[in-house]
Amino acid sequence: MDIPEKIDLMARKNKARVGIGVGEPTKSLISLAETAKEFAEVILIGDKEKISKIGTDLEIINTKNPEKDLIKLLLSGKIDAAVRGNLTSSKTLFWLKKEMNLDKIYRMALLQTCSKNTFFLAPVGIDEGKTPSEKIEIVKRGSELLKRFEIEAAVGILSGGRFGDFGRSDVVDKSLEEAEYVTKRVREEKINAKNYQILIEDAVQRYKSNLIIAPDGISGNLIFRTLVFLGGGIGFGAPVLMGDKVFIDTSRASESYGRAIKFASALVTFD
Repeated sequence: MDIPEKIDLMARKNKARVGIGVGEPTKSLISLAETAKEFAEVILIGDKEKISKIGTDLEIINTKNPEKDLIKLLLSGKIDAAVRGNLTSSKTLFWLKKEMNLDKIYRMALLQTCSKNTFFLAPVGIDEGKTPSEKIEIVKRGSELLKRFEIEAAVGILSGGRFGDFGRSDVVDKSLEEAEYVTKRVREEKINAKNYQILIEDAVQRYKSNLIIAPDGISGNLIFRTLVFLGGGIGFGAPVLMGDKVFIDTSRASESYGRAIKFASALVTFD
């Protein structure tokens, strides 16, 4: 059973109470949220008057500040999991960090190629994964998340070139050295990892890595956007790796809201 199949099974079993942030209500967001009703009890968090004009039978929690209140509802236990929806990233993540006392945000996007290869990708935030220690932390937290699906992490570490490119660019040289260092340190943590240099196609297609670590957040974001918006792939959202609380980040440019709600429901752990 692959990851999407396990998400489907676990979400149906949990049927968790999942809140999704609604900035400016759209027919697309609401209809996509409605598709997840078989996997979760879906609650829209936003301006009730505006949402009601579009029309829906989903529960609505009225607020003029959905970025803040989505997080507060998650912390209070009034919802089991949260999905960003189409709220602004900077404001929502600000409140997430503030309310949960987080120094850093670690996200890991779940993606599927048009040929049905499924893998997690990190870092995907342009300001994330800036140091080797941050990448190592992402791998450790990501491998723990994979265990929720009873899957062992197979980590593919990427860099900006091949070993034979060493000496052509200081930036690439640093990337190659960093990838080797991160791979070594991750293996010391007893996590299965391999340095694939720049060969992401080998990591994903040939060797079936289920967690890809990009050279930095900028390249990770570009990989995500190229695959999902140009390459016919799909995204399931990006869980923030922070323990038991479930928060799934989504891109306002994507149409993954239904999948993200299902993913969030699957990740909830009930006592």
